Amino acid sequence: MRVLTTLTSLALFSALAACSNAEEEAAAREAAAMAAAADSVEQARAMFDPAGFDTVTWETNEDAIVRGSVVYSYSCARCHGRFAEGDGNFVSRGDTLRPPDMTVADWRFLDDRDGLREHIYTGTDHGMPNWGLEGLKYKDVDAVATFLIEGINREN
Repeated sequence: MRVLTTLTSLALFSALAACSNAEEEAAAREAAAMAAAADSVEQARAMFDPAGFDTVTWETNEDAIVRGSVVYSYSCARCHGRFAEGDGNFVSRGDTLRPPDMTVADWRFLDDRDGLREHIYTGTDHGMPNWGLEGLKYKDVDAVATFLIEGINREN
């Protein structure tokens, strides 16, 4: 009986140690992912050049809105939702992302096109891709910003 108790205790200790190691490894992976995300944001900020928008032109503003809606649908909607209401319910690293509702009258970028362009280009370390590093061109970043400010929020 004593041998069985000792073996059971060893098995329990081993199981607890394995759980502890798994939790530590998961925490280390999460910390590394967060550090990598922060590094990517810094790289994107270093690459971002507002002058890249100086040569962006559109035949009409409606052309920018239409292009922006297309780019938004394949780059942004899965997280931000089809109508930019922050309801995409995209899961990243086990968490459902909760991006802001971009249709509300007090949305922080509603009157800040330059800030929105930079935000789209650089992304965040909270799950938003660094679209500049992902290869989204300045013209498409501008189109998405135009779509969000003048297309989606036109009625606000």
